[in-house]
Amino acid sequence: MSETVLRLTGIEKSYNKGKPNEVNVLRGIDLSVGRGEVVALVAPSGAGKSTLLHIAGLLDTPDAGTVEIGGEAMQGQSDRRRTAVRRADVGFVYQFHHLLPEFTALENIVLPQLANGASRAEAEARALTLLDSVGIKDRATHRPAALSGGEQQRVAFCRAMANTPRLLLADEPTGNLDPTTSDRVFGALMTLVRETGLSALIATHNLDLAAQMDRRLRLDSGGLHAE
Repeated sequence: MSETVLRLTGIEKSYNKGKPNEVNVLRGIDLSVGRGEVVALVAPSGAGKSTLLHIAGLLDTPDAGTVEIGGEAMQGQSDRRRTAVRRADVGFVYQFHHLLPEFTALENIVLPQLANGASRAEAEARALTLLDSVGIKDRATHRPAALSGGEQQRVAFCRAMANTPRLLLADEPTGNLDPTTSDRVFGALMTLVRETGLSALIATHNLDLAAQMDRRLRLDSGGLHAE
């Protein structure tokens, strides 16, 4: 059996808890992602997929349940430890790239590596390798405003991969792109994931993209169901 990189057990999450307008977003979610496995999370808008990804990536805490990353339980850990695990072991990609506009594509990928203790030379070398792997090494010195939407998102992929995480979490990573660009950018993402043996949980509305992943899960009415 492959190593489990992410395990969620009994995850519960509500908003406005105890109030008349309480919303139960996640109800007893159990989920595991094995090493090298790419899992699609399919969900309608408002179903709670972003909440689930934020809990999985230690950006939010559940009301109940446990989160394990690489076999390490995160409940009860200090903020410092949670931040260290998130920085080293988890990469995030969002629908909107959230690149820092004042920095070049290269610098956007270098910065998280410097924060994780890499030397500038090491960080720049890795950044260039990642940019080359997605076909935009020649855009390394361009700032986000000078890049196309597809190029910006590929830089965001590289940034998420900068610290060689165990787990990639992506929230509608191609949802802001036209179909042709979406296919090309998703192909670049899958190539990166497959070549590195990374585990990934990718939320998408695109059923064609979901069909290319190893396994598909549907989040609806607070529950998670295999497709």
